Amino acid sequence: MQTVYSPRHAGHDGNTELQPGAIVPAFELPRRAEIVRARVEAVGLGPIREPDTHDLTIAARVHAPDYLDFLAGVWGRWQAAGRDGTAMPFVWPRPGLRADVPPDDIDGLLGFYAMDAGATFVAGTWDAVKVSHDVALTAAGLVAGGARAAFALCRPPGHHAGARFAGGYCYINNASVAAESLRLAGAGRVSILDIDYHHGNGTQDIFYARGDVQVVSVHADPMVEYPYFLGHADERGTGAGLGANLNLPLPHGTDFARWIDALAVAAEAIRRFAPDVLVVSVGVDTYHGDPISQFRLDTPDYPVIGARLAALGLPTLFVMEGGYAVEAIGENAVGVLTGFEGA
Repeated sequence: MQTVYSPRHAGHDGNTELQPGAIVPAFELPRRAEIVRARVEAVGLGPIREPDTHDLTIAARVHAPDYLDFLAGVWGRWQAAGRDGTAMPFVWPRPGLRADVPPDDIDGLLGFYAMDAGATFVAGTWDAVKVSHDVALTAAGLVAGGARAAFALCRPPGHHAGARFAGGYCYINNASVAAESLRLAGAGRVSILDIDYHHGNGTQDIFYARGDVQVVSVHADPMVEYPYFLGHADERGTGAGLGANLNLPLPHGTDFARWIDALAVAAEAIRRFAPDVLVVSVGVDTYHGDPISQFRLDTPDYPVIGARLAALGLPTLFVMEGGYAVEAIGENAVGVLTGFEGA
């Protein structure tokens, strides 16, 4: 299995985020990707290559063009306003406020294009976001070209980014861009399976009204967990997408036995949808030692997950998402991949 990776992700570093009660150093660290890459090498998963450069044409099919312009220009506007440090929002539009037109001021723009204060910006953020997008598209190209599987070692992650907003450490929705590229490359149907602890609200937002891309997610119950306002079991899609969205929320404290039962339900839904290719949003913050999560999976469980995914018999693109128990992230994330490979 080839891995696509770029060291340029490290430019997104030193930013802070808002957590309950404090502004703290971001949990989403450059070391996450480096530890995963080192583990890929250590187990001999396969070649590691840098991404090709891609333009934003496909991204503009799943994200609003004005939002992409904002991402590319936010740091320059922040500096032009005489600011330093981390650019983050502090005010958001709510129902009853004008939420249809972006403000002119940088502070208003930051809130307009964000769902939270977790996707913050420093000087190197845009370059890292853009190359993470390139990683996903390059790995998708490998699968479209006939590879059984490929691993997009994306950082920053992407599944909380919606069509017109950032959030949860996510800016461009890498899995969604990859899925769209696979559709354009000839796949009649694509399934996205999100196994991150947190619901991929951005992926759902992007494809909710489409019937050609199925979105299935196994995640923590949003009644008690981020992102709170999306990810419930009754969200089944709308219009052409009705029935193509499946959420499987699970309670705090879920262990592997209960989690793998939910994965079986997800797998059966994917079989019924009969996609030509599978995109897996790989989050390993389901691990019992994760500092911001409440599931109880353990390291030996992740290869089992990979083997279950292999049993679907589909060309598969793995896209890196969350996981913040940094020292364990490599063994856990790569465990999914080696399990898929039968190692």
